[in-house]
Amino acid sequence: MASSVDKLSVLLLLIVSSLVVAACAGNFYDKVDVTWGDGRAKILNNGELLTLSLDKASGSGFQSKNEYMFGKIDMQLKLVPGNSAGTVTAYYLSSKGSNWDEIDFEFLGNLSGHPYILHTNVFSQGKGNREQQFYLWFDPTADFHTYSILWNPQRIIFSVDGTPIREFKNAESMGVPFPKDQPMRIYSSLWNADDWATRGGLIKTDWSNAPFTASYRNFNDDNACVWSSSTSASSCSSTTGSSSNGNAWLSGELDTTNQERLEWVKTNNMIYNYCNDSNRFPQGLPPECSMA
Repeated sequence: MASSVDKLSVLLLLIVSSLVVAACAGNFYDKVDVTWGDGRAKILNNGELLTLSLDKASGSGFQSKNEYMFGKIDMQLKLVPGNSAGTVTAYYLSSKGSNWDEIDFEFLGNLSGHPYILHTNVFSQGKGNREQQFYLWFDPTADFHTYSILWNPQRIIFSVDGTPIREFKNAESMGVPFPKDQPMRIYSSLWNADDWATRGGLIKTDWSNAPFTASYRNFNDDNACVWSSSTSASSCSSTTGSSSNGNAWLSGELDTTNQERLEWVKTNNMIYNYCNDSNRFPQGLPPECSMA
């Protein structure tokens, strides 16, 4: 009984958290550049709304105007409704080059009535293979929800509506590279990946449902260190700038309440964790997996 009460209490916290997460409205005309899609990406409502569309000919995408060297970045998304099987909506931070860093949210579409899979990954120096996957505790196509990345020198925290779902800690002391030396941009795209996205590629995209559309609003990078390539410095480089911007997240970590929320999500919503996949790593699990 106590266990059921505890679970109910945490679930109520998640719901309340989703209701009170506030995102400062960012004007997409000022914040992003549409990079591909031949008109399938649209900025609407005086810059308050952005939509990406996918049809059989092409998907679409955009990137942030700014590069960042650490930050807390929020975006509200409403995913492709109905039969979205075969489609992937990607929202991620990435650097450039063959030894790139990357922090991924990918939303894998599914048949009508079946849940999306939220796929996360972390790349450092070109190496990924750190997948964790989740079912969400709500319908991500019915309304907008806030998806956040907190990236500081100590850890990366993925959050949904203010609830942490994953923490990737800096394990350089164990020989594991950590993304901290390369500035990254936000990228997002909607594309066809029916060779792998839904049930390993068994379910193909039904183009009779096209165009598929994902919607975005309230892009917030106010709590991020904007990188200047001309000076090779970030907006948080000076002590004055950091303190005046209130960048407590630069050394932030999960408090007890959020640690409990994270554990609740792991127990109830995680469907794959590379750190539990001993068949995939017969020579031993990656060293960071020993960090509880």
